[in-house]
Amino acid sequence: MSLLLGVNIDHVATLRQARYVTMPESPNAEPCPLQAALEARDGGADSITLHVRGDRRHIQEADAFVIREGVRLPLNLEMANTAPMVALAMRLRPEYVCLVPENRQEVTTEGGLDAAGQIDSLGPTIETLAAAGMKVSLFIDPDAEQVAAAATLGAPIVELHTGCFANAVGEAHRAELDRLVAAARLGQEHGLQVNAGHGINYQNITQLFYVPGLTEFNIGHTIVSRALAVGMTAAVREMKELMKRYPPKEA
Repeated sequence: MSLLLGVNIDHVATLRQARYVTMPESPNAEPCPLQAALEARDGGADSITLHVRGDRRHIQEADAFVIREGVRLPLNLEMANTAPMVALAMRLRPEYVCLVPENRQEVTTEGGLDAAGQIDSLGPTIETLAAAGMKVSLFIDPDAEQVAAAATLGAPIVELHTGCFANAVGEAHRAELDRLVAAARLGQEHGLQVNAGHGINYQNITQLFYVPGLTEFNIGHTIVSRALAVGMTAAVREMKELMKRYPPKEA
């Protein structure tokens, strides 16, 4: 099966909120996350990812429902493990929910969820969402302890945090790639679907092709950035073209 691409459109909303955060009903509010999602679909996106944060700094609840209704693609809702977010997911009913950490001081999600340290709180949330028909993934660092915790919790999917890989240089970069390879293999041994995301761009994505058994990449910032030059549809199409090389023949 071909590697899937979930396109994260959060930073389309970031740009809109920079100007229209106090005027959400303005007819001039732009850019439009729904239009971006539609254009991503036209470029070959396999799903749309969005993160409704507790601080609502980019995507708003209204955006999520408009996109849910208007884009005939699977929706992946990234969210914190909080009661209000669980309630939102139960109303929105996305196909996928990815549980992520949140920190009010961060610019965007940095680092993976401590699944191993939050077994008691994550378990009921995963059960509730799964019972409602949503597939739950955990956004975790590529560590054996976290992969094992995801399996223990019964989450069918893990998304490996690739941010450390993306930011590392030299020998550290190679070490981070090795961590991802080991975590992916362990996830597969546990019967988990293994996805990856964060900091992936048009330059480093092919290095991640050496990580075995991946099902999906979730990519946002670099695609939105590229879309400023070529448009969202073309930006997604370019990324999908690169992804056709997975896995490399020598892997």
